[in-house]
Amino acid sequence: MESELNNLKQKILGDLEKIKDLPALRALEIKYLGRKGELTKILRGVADLAEEEKKTAGRLANELKKEITARLEQAKIELANIRSQAYADPTLPGSEVKTGQLHPITILQNEIEDLFTSLGFMVLDGPELESDYYNFTALNIPPYHPARDMQDTFYVDLTPPAPLLKGGLRGVIPSSLLMRTQTSPMQIRAMKKYGAPLRCIVPGRCFRSEATDVRHEHTFYQLEGLMIDQGINFSHLKGVLEVLGKKLFGPDTKLRMRPKFYPFVEPGSNGEYSCFLCRGQGCRVCKNTGWLEIVGCGLVHPGVLKAGGIDPSKYQGFAFGYGLDRLAMLKYNINDIRLFHGGDLKFLKQF
Repeated sequence: MESELNNLKQKILGDLEKIKDLPALRALEIKYLGRKGELTKILRGVADLAEEEKKTAGRLANELKKEITARLEQAKIELANIRSQAYADPTLPGSEVKTGQLHPITILQNEIEDLFTSLGFMVLDGPELESDYYNFTALNIPPYHPARDMQDTFYVDLTPPAPLLKGGLRGVIPSSLLMRTQTSPMQIRAMKKYGAPLRCIVPGRCFRSEATDVRHEHTFYQLEGLMIDQGINFSHLKGVLEVLGKKLFGPDTKLRMRPKFYPFVEPGSNGEYSCFLCRGQGCRVCKNTGWLEIVGCGLVHPGVLKAGGIDPSKYQGFAFGYGLDRLAMLKYNINDIRLFHGGDLKFLKQF
């Protein structure tokens, strides 16, 4: 055992003289003093020796371990000093520090939030897993309403399977939970929480069971706006939307409003802005009409006000909503909505 320890000592010291950098020194330390190192194995074997030999071998092994550990520490100090004194060429270019950046939808959302907070609106957030009541029924869309077919969504069933019926079929228990199809459910939640008067916008992610293509995605972003007070009429809605259009597309942007039916507003309207690319002359983006259909809006339906706990004989309101993805496509001239959530850094680094 004594000769084995002496041979190992000479081997370690010889290897130590060849070390030129800290990683190699660390590898040497692991090789001999690690959990499965050569010296560690010898130290574990001392326990199997006879009593007299165990004392001698144990003392020599421990002395060797202390000496090698001290030599390793000294070598670390020397190598660290050499490294700190190494020449560095200050004319060489430094390492590139890569930084992240905001997503184009986030950029647009921040811009719109800044506008509406300056107008006294709150920015609210709501649950993405929503109930059937808030997503449809409270918004004047009862179970038989055809608008539900237009907003085919993802239902979430948290109930256990129904019992087996005759023939081995299970009973159908419709789920009351779904992934929200719009940010409009927050209209009801905001009215119930804050009452009237009320001014808020609600940006957020929505979901619909749609086949994806260049203009449609199953996951997308919307932004809802709601204002409730006494004496609110259509001119207030038009004024707010004009401010929004000029903020997004420039001071010369014009707005026109055409009637359209939405279950949760009465009357309802489509807000269309003059095309910012062709200045109303007609182009591919606006389909040669000179107008871009961007926002759905109207005066809040009395039934929706009642569902939110607001007296429609005392208060009136307006609401509007639009897709942030579609708005970003127009603003940045992007021809495929799937690029926003595809994770392509070449695309995202352009913003």
